[in-house]
Amino acid sequence: MGWFSKQDKDFFLATVVPDAATGGPGIAEWLGVVHGEAVIGANIFRDMFSSVRDVVGGRAGGYERALSGARDAAVADLIATARELGADGAVGIDFDYEVLGETNGMMMVCVSGTAVKLVR
Repeated sequence: MGWFSKQDKDFFLATVVPDAATGGPGIAEWLGVVHGEAVIGANIFRDMFSSVRDVVGGRAGGYERALSGARDAAVADLIATARELGADGAVGIDFDYEVLGETNGMMMVCVSGTAVKLVR
């Protein structure tokens, strides 16, 4: 069902709109667009070690962990907003990433999708 789909604690997330005919859950009701955002600041130590990684190669683990945390927070925000509408799923979700701030010192993760009630 697409590159990202998961079901956790009675809540379904998918980047595609599932089709009951192909084994996915059916959509009983469309509730509206929902979103979640998280902004994280890059600190001086993470920046320093990242610049070393840029020179010697390799992965910037500090940034990866921070970005993963921001992504999880944005998804949690989306789920909370969808649940307020009575949803038990969000489909067609999309992730966006931006660098913010005067010195590009912050990263923003946004996730949006459509809140739905699934056929039970």
